[in-house]
Amino acid sequence: MKFPSLNTQILLGAVFGILIGIALVSVGKESAITQTSLYAANLVGTFFIDLLKMVLIPLVFTSITVGVANLQAHQQIHRVWMTTLSFFVFSMSVAIVVGLTANAIFQTGKGLHLAMFQNAMANFSAKQQTPSDFFTHFLHGLFMNPFAALAQGDVLAVLIFALFLGIALVIGGERYKNILVLLQEFLDIVMQMVRWIMTIAPFGIMALLIKLMVTQDLALLGTLGKFAAVVSGSLLFHGVVLLPLILYLVTGMTPWRFWRGAREALVTAFATSSSSATLPITLRCVEHNLHVRKEIAQFVIPLGATINMDGTALYEATAALFVANLVGIDLNLTQQLIVFFTAMFAAIGAPGIPSAGMVTMVMVLQSVGLPAEAIAILLPIDRLLDTLRTAANVEGDMIGSLVVQKLVYSKGEKHD
Repeated sequence: MKFPSLNTQILLGAVFGILIGIALVSVGKESAITQTSLYAANLVGTFFIDLLKMVLIPLVFTSITVGVANLQAHQQIHRVWMTTLSFFVFSMSVAIVVGLTANAIFQTGKGLHLAMFQNAMANFSAKQQTPSDFFTHFLHGLFMNPFAALAQGDVLAVLIFALFLGIALVIGGERYKNILVLLQEFLDIVMQMVRWIMTIAPFGIMALLIKLMVTQDLALLGTLGKFAAVVSGSLLFHGVVLLPLILYLVTGMTPWRFWRGAREALVTAFATSSSSATLPITLRCVEHNLHVRKEIAQFVIPLGATINMDGTALYEATAALFVANLVGIDLNLTQQLIVFFTAMFAAIGAPGIPSAGMVTMVMVLQSVGLPAEAIAILLPIDRLLDTLRTAANVEGDMIGSLVVQKLVYSKGEKHD
């Protein structure tokens, strides 16, 4: 008997997870069978996420270092750097404009009263942080003891050190060839671990979606339905229309071909709400399914999982205007530009873990004088929207790797 492909297994796992979650909610959240099922789902889902986190830091360190070092053979490191960063800034800018435009059209938050959320706000303590404090802390966090960063799981600091090490290997050339070979072999070992972990991915994703369906409180979602719908629609428009359009215009790849190759990573991103946890699957998809060169994929994807956050940037900009409407403040063009740039930097600074954008959301609100405490309004629906924005984040990384490959390498050059 031939088993379905891993892509199909993951898709089936996601479908069964949603259906089982709906069935358990109908039985009753307090029933014994629901509580037992929720415990089992939490156990399996946590186990799957922990396995992905286990290989995350070694994968980021080796893939970035090896990816940068391997670019020396093609003399393309400068072009890859510039093209990658340019695409990330461009795609996040497009995402923020979509969010701001959608809010201007639908005027989310108009007619609601902040008083209805006083109970939620009373239990929420927001960390007060000015934009200057945030940027100072953000820059400080880029450069730290690499061993401390590795031990603490600080992805951004590990990434920066890996970039420096990769560049040093490029400059050293043949002198450091043995170190590069060792790191390449270490990367191969980590990828073997990833293949083992992926065998339980369908069950892990099914468990995570069961937990999400059962534990999500949908009562307040009705009140915030318009905002949730606008954000969801904006994310879908960006992910289903704009990003595939950019891909097609630059590379000629059809959206259907891309989604078929990217499906595994997108479903995992949706289920885990973590671009970092999805990183091993994303790398696997772009290299094996979408045929991106290893040296491009191993540079663009880990970098994108850390700083390229289309969905997060769109969400934070839209949420800022939503809160402004709630408190009766009309933001002028200058203030919206401040939101634009602050949301971009806040998204860059947000770690790729579930609901991390809520931390940097405080900075976006305060950048235009909005009350940081109003973030409590968003907490009940944040986890639900986090699924879509993480999928958009990961899709942006994958399309970025394809665009960078197309722009950096000539059409006549044979692809690996």
